[in-house]
Amino acid sequence: MGLDDKIGNKAQEAAGKVKEGVGDATDNEKLQAEGARDQAAAKAKQAGEHLKDAAKDVTGH
Repeated sequence: MGLDDKIGNKAQEAAGKVKEGVGDATDNEKLQAEGARDQAAAKAKQAGEHLKDAAKDVTGH
């Protein structure tokens, strides 16, 4: 994955945290859930990136 993808995933995770925090502060369960979902999606993408990076390290490609 490129640096742009990594930055985008971190931005998505941060936006999810903000959304969840706003949802908590306003008792908006939908916003809380959206924020948690955004964070989970970003973390899943980051895990995939780590696996790809590790495979590249092992294979040298």
